[in-house]
Amino acid sequence: MRIKVLSLFPGIVRGFFESSIMAKAVDRGLMSYELVDIRDFATDKHHKADDQVFGGGAGMLMLPAPLSRALEAAGSPGVRTVYVTPSGRLFNQAYARELAAEKELVIVCGRYEGIDQRVIDSYVTDEISIGDYVLSSGEVAALVIVDAIYRLVPEVISGESLNEESFGSGGEQALLEYPQYTRPADYASMRVPEVLISGHHAKIARWRLRASLEKTLAFRPELLAVSGLPDEVRKLLNEIVAEGRNHEPDTDDPGTPDALRSRGV
Repeated sequence: MRIKVLSLFPGIVRGFFESSIMAKAVDRGLMSYELVDIRDFATDKHHKADDQVFGGGAGMLMLPAPLSRALEAAGSPGVRTVYVTPSGRLFNQAYARELAAEKELVIVCGRYEGIDQRVIDSYVTDEISIGDYVLSSGEVAALVIVDAIYRLVPEVISGESLNEESFGSGGEQALLEYPQYTRPADYASMRVPEVLISGHHAKIARWRLRASLEKTLAFRPELLAVSGLPDEVRKLLNEIVAEGRNHEPDTDDPGTPDALRSRGV
């Protein structure tokens, strides 16, 4: 997979591609990347890349001409092109899987008040938000998307590791990951749950499923408010709700244990 990132500050992005698992994926030929400095496509001597917004208001807007030339050089249109913006479609794991299936992506990092709508209309295929908050750096948001995508490319990370992560299954019943422990078994007067050092794989699997359900019910109950839960999951969930072992959220939340119970979960 090849990713091209267009930015006014490509130095912010470069370190990510040269570190850790991404660097190994690049060395192995599983990933490749190109960082494009949008200012290189400005034609004036000051490499101006922004100007005032029509209609007034605070802030500056990225100029359409330099960005359009940068996009053309990167192969867009013709390549799936992502613009990261708070006003875009909310990013999630399913969206990450969809983008990871592409052979090539172009990602545009916004700055200031964003980019001219005419550029979006002409080149952008996906407007993506990473959450309901605002960042000053489109580069940071772009790296969140890149990190979620590249690790799903085959052979970058083992399939077993991906399946055990939060949202790893990719199905309707995606759960938050269960708690993890390592050596020593006793630390700061706290002990690893005995089942995890028992060597009994079936019991360990059941403990992990239950722990995932408890955590999901505590922090993201809406993930469980779906139909078609497998029998084993439904049984464990009913046990947890009956025992009241979760941290009770606001009972007015439609995904809370009371609401789940009323649905017969």
